[in-house]
Amino acid sequence: MTVDDKGMSAQALPVGGAWCWFGDPRALHHEGRYKRTFVSYISDAGDIVIAQYDHGTGELSTSTLMSGFPKDDHNNPAICVRPDGRIMAFWTGHQYPGVPIYYRRSMLAEDITGGWEPVREITDNTSGDRPGFTYQNLAQLSREPGRLFVFWRGGNFNPTFSTTVDGETWTPAATLISSPGERPYVKVFSDGTDTIHFAFTQAHPNRVRTSIYYMYYRAGSLHRADGTPIGDLGAAIRPDQADLVYDAATAGPKAWIWDIACDSAGRPILVYATFPSDTDHRYRYARWDNAGSWVDTEITAAGDSISADGNEPNYSGGISLDHANPSMVLLSRQEPGEGGRHEISRWTTTDQGASWDSVAITSNSRELNVRPIKPHGMRGDGALSVLWMAGEYPSYTSYQTRIMALGEDGMPFALCR
Repeated sequence: MTVDDKGMSAQALPVGGAWCWFGDPRALHHEGRYKRTFVSYISDAGDIVIAQYDHGTGELSTSTLMSGFPKDDHNNPAICVRPDGRIMAFWTGHQYPGVPIYYRRSMLAEDITGGWEPVREITDNTSGDRPGFTYQNLAQLSREPGRLFVFWRGGNFNPTFSTTVDGETWTPAATLISSPGERPYVKVFSDGTDTIHFAFTQAHPNRVRTSIYYMYYRAGSLHRADGTPIGDLGAAIRPDQADLVYDAATAGPKAWIWDIACDSAGRPILVYATFPSDTDHRYRYARWDNAGSWVDTEITAAGDSISADGNEPNYSGGISLDHANPSMVLLSRQEPGEGGRHEISRWTTTDQGASWDSVAITSNSRELNVRPIKPHGMRGDGALSVLWMAGEYPSYTSYQTRIMALGEDGMPFALCR
């Protein structure tokens, strides 16, 4: 593996691109001196790539942080903008022994084209028989100035975390959620002020009938949705100590979490998939209401798995929330009929999920359109307000996809070739 300190122009776009949905933020919008959107992905060649789109000039630039990384969409980087305006990117392998979490910081504020500091590493991890790291997730809170939280799947396959203030020294790795012998899957969302929201399963849906759980962090402690304390951050919790949002034991099929956000009052909202069968995926929307309970509704059927090799029957096309307006979701579903492909659409609700209206983003496609997201921090529906993967998906290690975006004119364009 090699590192590259130089930015590349739009004329030298990387070939192909992909991401998994369990490492975030993959894209974020920042308005400071400039109005820019940053997008991260892993290329077909295993390059760790950051793209930068300037909304004032329309210029697209890319920078490769490391070349020759193993081709695996689980290895996509997560990015954040630090209080001083500099961009930090974190990436790691898919539980590869001996591979740490790598990270780099941009030399310039709000700009990837001025080069990067040398690669640093997070090497401290929880112990267990599954060495390595996977799925880095980043969170910052203005009421904990300068502190950066990094969450990942640790050496015991359980969610783990560490924090830093200076970007160089880290607190010892600690387990967040303990589910012995299983692999909880976690989505993380920070409100940017004082709260980090978590939604998670207790395991992988190809092993057990997975349920969906929720908790939040504030001021050093973990809580259920109604505010009931669970324990201090750093004292690992069991899934059954958190809120049970979807109970597979009583509701029927297994589930997999896809995204989490909160509304203007700070109440959590989740989107996830259930599987009446491995060829029948359904998207659902769950919210914590004013009465102090979870209200859960189905949005739409989603079709079959996108994975062509049959090894991942629960890889849905994907659903995500608009974190600035979680009454809107982006989703990918398989169109009905023989040969129907997965298409991207925007769905909105005006009655808190009871009913939905949709608008197509892609249609009549000859290829898959999957895993749509809107950059964190972006409001409205302008350029880069929808990002997705397009192409074919033989598997997570042989993807043949590129990253697409809506342009200023509402037409799709590619961030990579």
